[in-house]
Amino acid sequence: MKIVKAFEAPETPNPHGVSARKLHETEHVQVVMVTLQPGEALKLHVTPVDVFFYVLEGHGIVEIGDERQPVSPNSLIESPARIPHRLLNESDEVFHFLVVKTPRPTRATKIL
Repeated sequence: MKIVKAFEAPETPNPHGVSARKLHETEHVQVVMVTLQPGEALKLHVTPVDVFFYVLEGHGIVEIGDERQPVSPNSLIESPARIPHRLLNESDEVFHFLVVKTPRPTRATKIL
């Protein structure tokens, strides 16, 4: 059995310049916990695989394609491969969410 304590996992460098902690990775899936402080946002980007986000804590905004919606804890958001997307924290609280990519990408995410 392997147990990973999310806030004890090391931060992973990323092109967004935000706190990202890789929690799990196999050839089938990659799971990263992202923390956005108030005013932070991911850069608009495209992933080569399907992604879903699961909101753990806080409130944020998710943009996928031409859609923009507020999200809150216990929400799961699907984001298809090759569609521009990003998440933003326009609130005054910390925003924590999981990013799950399946299958684990073999090509890099493209920042737009």
